[in-house]
Amino acid sequence: MRLFIAGLVHETSSFSPLPTHVASFAEGVLVRRRDASALQQIASQPNLLGVIAAAARQGDTLLHGLYAEAQPSGPLSRADYELLRDELLADLQAALDAGPLDAVALVLHGAMLADGYPDCEGDLLQRVRALVGPQRPVGALLDLHCNLSPAMVDSGAVLIACKEYPHIDYAARGEELHALLGAMARGELALQTRWQPVPLLGIFGTTQPPMRDFVREVQTAERAVPGVRSVSVLHGFPWSDTPFTRAAVLVLAEASPAAGDAAERLAAELAKRFYDLRHTASARRLPLAAALDEAEAAMSTATGRPVVLADTADNPGGGAAGDSTFVLRELLARGWSDVALGMFWDPQAVAIASAAGPGARLPLRIGGKVGPRSGDPVDLDVEVLACRTDARQRSLTPGGTDPLGAAVAVRAQGLSLVLNSTRQQVFSPECFTEFGIDPAAQRLVVVKSTQHFRSGFDAMAAAVIYADTPGSLAADLGGLPYRHLPRPVWPLD
Repeated sequence: MRLFIAGLVHETSSFSPLPTHVASFAEGVLVRRRDASALQQIASQPNLLGVIAAAARQGDTLLHGLYAEAQPSGPLSRADYELLRDELLADLQAALDAGPLDAVALVLHGAMLADGYPDCEGDLLQRVRALVGPQRPVGALLDLHCNLSPAMVDSGAVLIACKEYPHIDYAARGEELHALLGAMARGELALQTRWQPVPLLGIFGTTQPPMRDFVREVQTAERAVPGVRSVSVLHGFPWSDTPFTRAAVLVLAEASPAAGDAAERLAAELAKRFYDLRHTASARRLPLAAALDEAEAAMSTATGRPVVLADTADNPGGGAAGDSTFVLRELLARGWSDVALGMFWDPQAVAIASAAGPGARLPLRIGGKVGPRSGDPVDLDVEVLACRTDARQRSLTPGGTDPLGAAVAVRAQGLSLVLNSTRQQVFSPECFTEFGIDPAAQRLVVVKSTQHFRSGFDAMAAAVIYADTPGSLAADLGGLPYRHLPRPVWPLD
């Protein structure tokens, strides 16, 4: 095929204290079509690895456009979104002008918001369809925290979301998308979409029952139901306040009446099954004091393995600042030691500690800088353990890594802290080991992440405890000032 690839990826929190602008993408991933080695940079993006591998095997010609990805944060301005959107569309038009184009493959998120655009993906996909016409295959890889909209479906795009949370299966979903686009481009396949909204919000990890079993059930249905080619269970993103915010089940089926009927029945059955899991599928989150009490009990019986505690409400991967101090302050009050915490997003503290250098001892004000949901700063006398500008952590996709930016490790009162300047959540132990901290040797490891950390830490953890800490992603959705959320929806109603 001659295949156009591009991406515009942002998970937008309506309640994040951090604005989003073009510079946010420059701090993350911003590759423009005319940049030096643009195709190589785009092809190396973890979310595209499956598409790229399949395209290489098939001998495709890749035509590339804008690839932009930023850490989750607040809505974009209208001007910034339109700038990025129109650049991607201009790149697509250039690919169309350059010769025959067989298909379009995009990486999106499904929960991107901008001023005046409550459904950026729907807007973009509709405009892509207008450019390429009704027959040319268009596909999009989505995050399972997508808020599916009628405009997205009506674009006629082949929509496939990852099934796992942590999102460890993007490569497999990319291979799947490429295969479907290829069959459509060759005239071997036509698809139709059936979908069913689910009045449900929550955070549903897939590493343990009952969601682990539900994922297997979905995969079995994909293989067993005649005419069905793909099933995506979309969990929705609760912190995007839109008319489309909710879970959904999406089924792609062959374009025949029988397959359409089967897909519709399957979507309804899986939607009901998902809704019926609502009381048992969410991770058990404990108030901070209770979570630490449970961690203390688990540490007393753990033998040579750390307890891992998730600071779930301060997850940069959901739009939180990543600089809250609630857990740190409580650990200091309890006088615990042999504890590692990471990562605090604090460029100012990083700069001060880096200037002092490894081995230095100095007073340092840590965290609590963005706003009330970050808590108050904590003043500590610290020893600087390590300073790095080249440290990286493994991402969720095998072979992928993410830079941490300028970062330091400091120690104070028996606690080892990693502070970084590129806001991101903890995925893997490299966040600690890159600075000489062995998380497996700690009694307790605190990670600023909601669920993605499990792919990297489960193997070493004696126990995993989710703390419902104060912060931007606190579990009490009823406390959020929704204005556009469709009602009724569980757990609010």
